[in-house]
Amino acid sequence: MQSTEIRLKSRPEGVPTAANFNVATVDLPAPGEGQVLVRNRFMSVDPYMRGRMYDRPSYVPPFQIGEALQGHAVGEVVESHAEGFAPGDLVSSMFGWREAYVVAPEAFAQAPALFSKLPHIPGVSPSAFLGVLGMPGLTAYVGLLEIGQPKEGETVFVSGGAGAVGSLVAQIAKIKGCTVVASAGTDEKCAWLRSAGVDHAINYKAGDLLGQVQAAAPKGIDVYFDNVGGEHLEVAIETARVGARFAECGMIAQYNATDPVPGPRNMIQIVGKSLKIQGFIVYNYAHLQPQFTADVGRWIGEGRIKWKETVKDGIASAPAAFAGLFDGSNTGKMVVKL
Repeated sequence: MQSTEIRLKSRPEGVPTAANFNVATVDLPAPGEGQVLVRNRFMSVDPYMRGRMYDRPSYVPPFQIGEALQGHAVGEVVESHAEGFAPGDLVSSMFGWREAYVVAPEAFAQAPALFSKLPHIPGVSPSAFLGVLGMPGLTAYVGLLEIGQPKEGETVFVSGGAGAVGSLVAQIAKIKGCTVVASAGTDEKCAWLRSAGVDHAINYKAGDLLGQVQAAAPKGIDVYFDNVGGEHLEVAIETARVGARFAECGMIAQYNATDPVPGPRNMIQIVGKSLKIQGFIVYNYAHLQPQFTADVGRWIGEGRIKWKETVKDGIASAPAAFAGLFDGSNTGKMVVKL
């Protein structure tokens, strides 16, 4: 069987372009004893992947020039010679950016985040395991509940509110009895957020972000979930109440910066307001996966969670889909259908 894959051709400077990737076709071996052949059905593109395109130490190794990239994917077992796996089974893996692959499941027995069988949930697309029921969903869940620790009646501010992570943060905060202020980059995205229950949806591209947040939260914010950084972080510090908690998930506004970006001008307020600002990596909270799956699965079943996907077709569209994360092309989770 042949598989088409996307490889890193060069390290991007600024926003990634098609020139940084190339498409290759490889011949896959037939699966041997203990192995399975998997055909990917959906693959994910995520902002954190931009960091792996730099050649520098980080919490995950950098992508290598000339090799297929890696990322989350949901696939279907085509052929199996491994106990516990049968044709038709859905699996989650980190073997994205390719159409198919051969693997030995036993090698990942102690690392289910890298390869594991997925449950069949009636009425839920397999692509949901890349978003609301996948890594972005877990990121939202642990960042808000473990670090933000919202209390009923508090005000939560979410930047990048229409994205895969931010949209779930906003809805969990509503479930926990909070007032939610969320930013997005278009009026259409703001309208969708309101339909999902957000109290105040702000189009930050309309200008005067500080004024808009102050109008939405005149008494200040208690929790800030940061996906954007930059001006959003400065505004969050300015509007924070004493003792507010900041969950620093990502700063996408700076991911493609070619020069150092100045920090918030009002950082002195961190001391006077006794702010708790904590960055986090979702993989450090893998032990909460069962609790997350149970809670979010229940909320979905109760009709309390909505989600959207932006779907691109074909493996060749993956680089453009990835670049689209940085210009706001997606509402909700960006996925590629293979």
